[in-house]
Amino acid sequence: MKRRIITTADGSKTIQIEDWDEQYHSKHGAVQEAYHVFIDHGLRLFKDTYIKILEIGFGTGLNALITLLEKEKLSLNIDYVGVEAFPVSLEEVQQLDYCKQLKTAQSQMIFERMHKSPWEKRVKIGPNFSLEKQQKDFKSIDDTNLFNLIYFDAFGARVQPELWTEDIFSKMYRALMDGGVLVTYSAKGSVRRALQTVGFSVERLPGPPGKREMLRATKK
Repeated sequence: MKRRIITTADGSKTIQIEDWDEQYHSKHGAVQEAYHVFIDHGLRLFKDTYIKILEIGFGTGLNALITLLEKEKLSLNIDYVGVEAFPVSLEEVQQLDYCKQLKTAQSQMIFERMHKSPWEKRVKIGPNFSLEKQQKDFKSIDDTNLFNLIYFDAFGARVQPELWTEDIFSKMYRALMDGGVLVTYSAKGSVRRALQTVGFSVERLPGPPGKREMLRATKK
């Protein structure tokens, strides 16, 4: 499928899949969405501890990069697992230029190290931050009671409805420890109902720019 780099409303870039008219991040602001959904309503629930994060849709690595940049403020030690079926190329990563947008040019080498690190291997990326990228279909996830936080950042239900089903969310529920949290940009009623059906307690929260709401789900 044809892909191209586009600039979003906050000046940051993302990848657009033209055949689907779908982006890796919101056209209303890639960086703003990442901070609002995954950091402000996910990561910042945790402080002064060790946590394990699962990202569904590692994609451009933006969420992982911002998580690494924010961990010092929260005194976190993080093990980060990013699942991705179709990895982004290093050439695309360099064109996205996220470190410049985030005003952290010194982190460019770290960001590229994330993408150059081998798949299926846990790698120390920086102090108190390790990364394991797993190249596989989301349906093959079978972890149990392993993660504190899930960033659910799959492509939207309009183009990949099979990723937003009770079957997938039951896998997410099993993968979380008790009290663990899943955050996602989606606020579709069908997504909320699927999360509730598999056992999550679900909150509607104010959404990022361009979206009225988002969802946060907690394992009871």
